[in-house]
Amino acid sequence: MATRIGTQTIKFEKFPVIKGFASVCGLKESQGPLGKLFDKTFDDNRFGQETWEKSEAVLQQEAVSLAIKKSNVKNSEIDFVFAGDLLDQCISSMMGLKNLKIPFLGQFGACSTMAQTLLVSSIFIESGAARNAIAVTSSHFCSAERQYRFPLDYGGQRTPNAQWTVTGSGAVVLGENNKNLKNPKIKHVTAGTIEDLGVTDSSNMGAAMAPAAAVTLKNFFKDTKTSPNEYDLIVSGDLGETGALILQELLIKEKIDISKNYNDCGLMIFHKEKQDVHAGGSGCGCSASVLCSYILQKMTKKELNNVLFMATGALMSPTSFQQGNNIPGIAHLIHISN
Repeated sequence: MATRIGTQTIKFEKFPVIKGFASVCGLKESQGPLGKLFDKTFDDNRFGQETWEKSEAVLQQEAVSLAIKKSNVKNSEIDFVFAGDLLDQCISSMMGLKNLKIPFLGQFGACSTMAQTLLVSSIFIESGAARNAIAVTSSHFCSAERQYRFPLDYGGQRTPNAQWTVTGSGAVVLGENNKNLKNPKIKHVTAGTIEDLGVTDSSNMGAAMAPAAAVTLKNFFKDTKTSPNEYDLIVSGDLGETGALILQELLIKEKIDISKNYNDCGLMIFHKEKQDVHAGGSGCGCSASVLCSYILQKMTKKELNNVLFMATGALMSPTSFQQGNNIPGIAHLIHISN
């Protein structure tokens, strides 16, 4: 059974297992450092669709299809799909997955959505409410720019601390733990708290999200009575260059040093200078595609055995931004282990 420990963390006993995973990305991502690790990439970011929102739906559709195929689990054996994206009412998730005919629960955690869907899926499986479940999310550069910033034709200038929304999707099939399976397992999950330090600059998402990431990590270590050096990799979702530095500075003030084994998905997915992405990558698809390629592939090969995956999100909408509201952050953490 799942047991609450400390203030924010849930400890599992049965350990939900990752049975399959897949990543699907666009052209720019395929040209980055991880390009060869993605299961599928496209050389045209429209994917044959008439709108960017439908294009993003294709990303989830493809990622889920590939993850199910790799898991050797039948569609009829999957009890729930937990999915979300950055768009209003999670429309890309809905359009991409409606034909599955699997009970669907839409999720919104901004760029923290991959960790949120994994967190909820794990609890459902640990409790016995599901045999197998899918956790999936996506983002698309063009659909996100249209909703949150400017139409692409506007040609707006990007600030140095701005990040590039990843066109990508990651999907994980989680299931009940069969003792014969050597796949990576979920050991703990930590649900984040909303942290608002007054950031109002929508081009500086890293600064908005870093405080939430610091609180989540600090409380995870306190709840589990562990320290950073016990993990092979501690990875944040998409803080980018600015947010990653702020996170480490905030933790140093708490006497927590993660520098030896820390990285950020937003820094891993692109060549910063060569691809002109300013502070790095962002978007739901950023952490999702890195998790479902580099991280889980390394874990499957036993090159990584104990990982803290923490996806971060900026909780804003076009309406809240236009009204001049602050941009709070959130960060959820998943402890994955062999």
